[in-house]
Amino acid sequence: MTRLAKLLVVATMTAAGMAQAQDLPVDCDDCKAWNAPVKPFNIYGNTWYVGVAGLSAVLVTSEGGHILLDGALPQSAPLIQANIESLGFSMKDVKLILNSHAHWDHAGGIAALQRASGATVVASASGAQVLQSGTNGRDDPQYQAKPVVRVAKVGKVTVVKEGDVVKLGQLAMTAHMTPGHTPGATTWSWTSCEDQRCLNIVYADSLNAYSSGDFTFTGKGKEKTADISASFEASIAKVAALPCDVIISVHPGMTKVLEKAAGRSSEYNPFIDANGCRAYADNAGKLLAKRLASERGEASPAAAPHSH
Repeated sequence: MTRLAKLLVVATMTAAGMAQAQDLPVDCDDCKAWNAPVKPFNIYGNTWYVGVAGLSAVLVTSEGGHILLDGALPQSAPLIQANIESLGFSMKDVKLILNSHAHWDHAGGIAALQRASGATVVASASGAQVLQSGTNGRDDPQYQAKPVVRVAKVGKVTVVKEGDVVKLGQLAMTAHMTPGHTPGATTWSWTSCEDQRCLNIVYADSLNAYSSGDFTFTGKGKEKTADISASFEASIAKVAALPCDVIISVHPGMTKVLEKAAGRSSEYNPFIDANGCRAYADNAGKLLAKRLASERGEASPAAAPHSH
C-alpha cells in the first residue's frame, strides 16, 4: 500500500464457481494498474506465480494439497482463482493461505479466497489482528485515519512466530518475522525441486520504509511513535542472510518477476540468482538509511533507487 485509498461503495458478483460474492473493491491511484491480469507461470518446480501485474500471489503445489501466499486486492481474488484453475489446479485443494503483511493490497483478497477454498489462513500475531479487524492499526507506518480503509474480515487466523514451520504433507514453509514495513511483516521460505535439483525459494515481504502522515521510524515525529529503526535494520539483515536461490517479492516489480518470466526458456531460468536476496536487502537498506538520516536531521547517505 503506497497511497491514500478510498473504498468503492458498489459490490459486484463474480461468475458462478468463482470466489463467491466479490468483496468491496478498493480504489486507489495504482489499483487499476496493479490489478491488470497476468497469465500464470511457473517459477521453479512446484512454485507458480498466480498473482496480478503489480501484486504477487504464489501457489506452491503438492499431491496432498496446495499453499497460496497472499491474496492481493479484494478485486484480485477472482483473477487469482482463475489463474490457479487455468493451471489445472482446484481451488478446493488450496488448504493454507499464508500472508506476508496485512495491508489491503496484499491481504484484501484473502477473505474471498478463503471462502472459495475453505483454507486455513496463517499470519503473524500482528497480521492476524489486522486480518480479523479488516483494517490496520495505529502502530502501522501507513495507518490512515481519514478515511479508514476497510476490507472483508477473515474470521479465523492461525498465528505463527519467528522460525515456525507450517507443514502440509511434504510441503514445509518457514516463517521469518521481518517487521518494519508493517509490525507483523513476514517473509516466507521453502524448498522446491525440479529434475532432482532442490532450491531455496524466498517470498520476501516488503522492506520499504514508506509511511503515511507524521509517522517516523525513529520515533522523533509528532505522533511520538516507538523507535523501530533497529528492528527494521535487523529485518533487512535477516533477509540478506537467508539461504536464497530464488527471490519473489510481494510487489513483482521489486525483483523484476514478470521480466524474468518473459526471459525464461527451457535452457535458462533467470529466477535462479544466488545474490537475489542480498541485492533486494541492500537496496532496502540504502533507502532506510536515507529515511532515518532525514528523520534524525543528519546528512543523507548516497541516494538509492526508488522502490514501492
